[in-house]
Amino acid sequence: MKKKVLSILLAGAMVMSMAACGGDSGNDQSSAASGSSTGSSSSAGSSAADAGNASGELVDGKFAETRTITVEVYNRENDGGSDPTNNMYTEYIKKGMLEDHNVQVEFVSVPRWTEVEQINNLLAAGDAPDICVTYDYPTIQTYANMGGVLDLAPYLEEYKSELPNLWDWLGEMNLYWDKDPETGTVWGIEAKLATSNRINTFVRKDWLEALNMDPPTNKQEFEEMLIAFRDNADKLLGDDAANMIPYSVSFDVGWRAATLIESFIDPAISDREYYVNGFDDRKLTQEGTKEAIRLLNKWYNEGLLWDDFALYKSGDSTEDDMMKAGYIGAFTHNWDYPFRNGEDSINASLQRIVGDNAAYIAVDCFEDKNGNYTKFVPGPIDRKIFFPSTNDEPLACMLYLDWISDPEHIEYLQIGDEGVTHNVLADGAVETVAATGDAIQNSGMNIDYTITCNGLKLADEEKTAISRAHNYAGIDAAIVQSADEIAQTDMKVGKNVNVGAIAAEEGMGTVLSEKRDIVYDNAVKAPVADFDKVWDQGVQDYLDAGGQAIMDERAEKWVATYGDVDMLP
Repeated sequence: MKKKVLSILLAGAMVMSMAACGGDSGNDQSSAASGSSTGSSSSAGSSAADAGNASGELVDGKFAETRTITVEVYNRENDGGSDPTNNMYTEYIKKGMLEDHNVQVEFVSVPRWTEVEQINNLLAAGDAPDICVTYDYPTIQTYANMGGVLDLAPYLEEYKSELPNLWDWLGEMNLYWDKDPETGTVWGIEAKLATSNRINTFVRKDWLEALNMDPPTNKQEFEEMLIAFRDNADKLLGDDAANMIPYSVSFDVGWRAATLIESFIDPAISDREYYVNGFDDRKLTQEGTKEAIRLLNKWYNEGLLWDDFALYKSGDSTEDDMMKAGYIGAFTHNWDYPFRNGEDSINASLQRIVGDNAAYIAVDCFEDKNGNYTKFVPGPIDRKIFFPSTNDEPLACMLYLDWISDPEHIEYLQIGDEGVTHNVLADGAVETVAATGDAIQNSGMNIDYTITCNGLKLADEEKTAISRAHNYAGIDAAIVQSADEIAQTDMKVGKNVNVGAIAAEEGMGTVLSEKRDIVYDNAVKAPVADFDKVWDQGVQDYLDAGGQAIMDERAEKWVATYGDVDMLP
């Protein structure tokens, strides 16, 4: 009955939210949410005790009667992957939760690349899993305003003693990152990044050697390298020369050219300016972005970029397939992208097709105005976890979050069984090996199950540090270690700006993301003479569609909260 009533109440939301949905909300990272809804938590149940799950019902952490909860898990549709709802890791979780808490767990598959659309559908229908995960905070805020999301604040406080692992791992920072400063509501909690590594640029090591070139260390050298790739296609690719792509970006230019874009932003930018222009985490409206895209436009018109980059959307494997086939000379992506997925990784596939010497290596080559390699990374936050108001077992769900935040449980979910998914080296480091069958991990380090943790986090911190480079089956540890070090160079970590809800942001996440991608794509592809016109018109359309209203409200809320200061402590 509860789901039916909620479905009716939320039906109107579909008109607003679904009109914007249909694509990926972003990638494996997201900017910090600006705040939470100012709506009253009473619409979702005024206290933890009202849910009928008082902590007194637990005996040694277990319910007297078996409880059942449903948990969202991404389906990445990996070729040859395991069933995301039924594999070695889901069985480990189910068995552990039943034994430790008498809670039966059922996993609900949600397509990763249309997750925002699917969560909207499930919420509006009243069929959302008890524990939901998304990278898109505006989706949570939209439904919270309509009574469709539980306020987690009372549960975090009332059951704190039952949640030691959750509190130890996430702490007040991540648990209360989105706490509304006026109402105290917590509509979602932020998972934690075990490492802040974000983006790297990769180049073909064997191509550099074939052309007797050193890895590029600045933009000019990078451009010269791309030109050399283009002009030596016959030598590098032989009969496949026509397939040469010196540099590849996808339709999501703001993510895939992130370090290039950031090199044009003043590294001394104020916290206020960065926040006011920061709703779009792809930095569309930051000062300097236009000049970065002008450089990409130049490269595109000189035949240095993938011609069809804008045609293939999230989840399409065309670009990865070209990397694996050996046609792409350089690309920018997640810091460890060519090392992921074991035997199906880009580097492993490349070596099988091209030869043992073929490999992508990370380079630092996009210098800022000071000659450094500043990388703007968010605070230590990741996915957002929330409970829809159809959740009848909030305590059981909080216990689930605590269980998967246990260091030993995180470690097992990340590395599995010795001899099956990992080996232990002489120095104690854990080396991941290729898995088969239901032991295959569909996401790097199984982040789809360790939903409170993103990044390698073994129970022993020292073992974690020496194991990170060995965490990619079949990949030379030295290459991974170099990429790890480059990703951490000159990091500028974002701060939590919590000014309360920004009303202008509600329901705008997907709308503006789609417009942003169009602006970037059209500007990169425009004739050089038309670049300014195409860029300026596109950005103005983005601002008119809601971007300017968000920036204006952010500016007002900043002053109301922090006064006339530019930098936060």
